[in-house]
Amino acid sequence: MTSLSVDFELPARMQASPRLTERHPWLFPWAARVLRAKRRIAWLRSGAVWARRRVVSFETVRVKRHKSLLLRQMGDSQMWLQHNKVRNLELAALCVDGVVIKPGETFSFNRAVGNCTRRRGFVEGMKLSNGAARAGVGGGICQLANLLVWMFMHSPLTIVERSEHSFDPFPDNGRVLPWGVGCSIVYNYVDLVVRNDTDFTFVVEVRVGPKYLHGELLADRPLPLSYSVFARAEQFIEYDGQIFRTNQIWRRVIDRRTGNEIGEDLLRRNCALVKYLPEGVAVVEAALEAQSHK
Repeated sequence: MTSLSVDFELPARMQASPRLTERHPWLFPWAARVLRAKRRIAWLRSGAVWARRRVVSFETVRVKRHKSLLLRQMGDSQMWLQHNKVRNLELAALCVDGVVIKPGETFSFNRAVGNCTRRRGFVEGMKLSNGAARAGVGGGICQLANLLVWMFMHSPLTIVERSEHSFDPFPDNGRVLPWGVGCSIVYNYVDLVVRNDTDFTFVVEVRVGPKYLHGELLADRPLPLSYSVFARAEQFIEYDGQIFRTNQIWRRVIDRRTGNEIGEDLLRRNCALVKYLPEGVAVVEAALEAQSHK
């Protein structure tokens, strides 16, 4: 392992002191209620026109299609949680399938899906807490949010809100998408929100098949641009006895008419604490003087 000066900054959560609810877990339900109330007030005051499910009465063209495997062995997680996750995805997909995002409208995952409660038929699936898998009602619907954000990245829709991961909980096992393009969902204060700042109308179609979660993002007419999303600067970095994973997510913009690249955008920088022992990859030891945490 080589000690190097690297561009590395600890995730904000690693820099901060433990939250009050981490020091006193019994306060968490009350804190969640406060956050949910604040979000509801923000929704009322936002002035946003919210996208909703509608009957599509116009011709559409495909913007992006994607599918993700429903059942994957992830570390030591119990497979029954993943099987239950499929049920949760079926219910959540029904709420999102057919959503139409018209010009000027905003899509919120939490508003579309709602609170995943037992009363609505949701069951215990795999949820992540501090990078560890645990059982929780509605667990697994983040897979739907991950599929949606990947399709949204391949469109001109504006991503207004998307969570950041502080942990990398499982080793890459059949990973298809770049690490760091997913998002978390917690009703209703951790959300995925996109806004349509274009003059195109978009339609979201999702369904749960026998093996895959399927998704398509459609538009009312062909887009002038296409997009390619990829990762750069992938590294595993050891610092202060812990291993972190870092990368950058970029998007290449292409003129459909000419096929020429017209630009690149840095979408985000990722840095997360690794919760497993990386195998078969180089781990760089960060020099102490190279750190820029605050």
